[in-house]
Amino acid sequence: MKLFQIQPSENPDLLILSTKKPLVDRAYAFNNVTEAAEVPLAQQLFYLPFVKAVTLNSTQLTLERFPIVEWSDVQDEVQQQLEKYIADGGHITKTKKTAPASVYAESTPNPAVMKFVANKKLVPQSLEFTSIDTTKEAPLAQALFHFPFVKEVYMDENFVSITKYEITPWEEVVQQLRTYIRDYLAEDKPILSPAFVTGKEQEKTSSQKEYSPTEQEIIRILDEYIKPAVASDGGNIVFQSFDQEEKAVHVVLQGACSGCPSSTFTLKNGIETMMREMLPGQVEQVVAING
Repeated sequence: MKLFQIQPSENPDLLILSTKKPLVDRAYAFNNVTEAAEVPLAQQLFYLPFVKAVTLNSTQLTLERFPIVEWSDVQDEVQQQLEKYIADGGHITKTKKTAPASVYAESTPNPAVMKFVANKKLVPQSLEFTSIDTTKEAPLAQALFHFPFVKEVYMDENFVSITKYEITPWEEVVQQLRTYIRDYLAEDKPILSPAFVTGKEQEKTSSQKEYSPTEQEIIRILDEYIKPAVASDGGNIVFQSFDQEEKAVHVVLQGACSGCPSSTFTLKNGIETMMREMLPGQVEQVVAING
C-alpha cells in the first residue's frame, strides 16, 4: 500500500497528498529550498523545477506549481519519488541535538504563584489556563491540573507559572513540580497540540482590529517597557481597551500578576505613572482586570 495518496483539489495549482501516518508534529510552509533547510523532504521537492511552494502538516503535503506543467502530467512521478525517498530512509525533518532539560523554581511577588523556568522554548505566545476544561489541546497544562493543589497555569516563552490553592504550602510541593516539569520536557512530550497552535493562529487572524494611534502607542509602551519586567516576575499584562473620554487604559493581568497583593501598588505607582509621563493629557489612569 502506498504511503501517499493523491487527494482531489479545487485549485488546479495545488497537488495534495495525504498519509495516514503523521509525518511531522507541527505545520511548515516554504517558498524556496533555503527556507526548507530543517525539512529535507521539502528540500527534495524544491529540486523539481515546477515546484513553487511546499506546505506540510501532520498528515498532508501540499505542493504549489509554477505554470510550466500540469499536475496531471507529473503527479504520479512526484508520488513515486516521494515513496522512494521515504523507502530509502530519507529524513523528513532534521534531527536536532538538544541539551538536557533543565528547570529551576523561582519565587514571585505573588505568594500563591511559583515560576518554573526551563532552558528551552516552551510556547510561541503567552497562554493562561484557569481550569482543566481549557486545556484540551495543551497536554502539559492538563497534566499539571491533575495535581490537586494546582489552581491555575500560565505559560510564557520559557517558563510556567503555577498558582496553588492556599491550603498547600510551597515547601511541600515545589520540588515535586520542578521534577515533574523537568522530566516531562526531557521525555519530549508535547506541550501544545498542533490543533491548539493552528486554532490560536486562526483566532488571532480573525480577531485582528484596527487600533487608534493612541491605542497603538499604549500597546507599544506595554510591550517594550512593561511586559519584560512583568514576565521576569512570572506574569503578563495584556491591553484590553482604552476609554478616550475617561482617559483610562484597561489591562488584563495574568499569571503571577493576577491576584498578586502588590499588583495594585505596581499598577498605580509604576505602570500608571509611566503612561501619564509618556502620554501626557491622553492617559490619566490604568485599570486592571485579573485574568
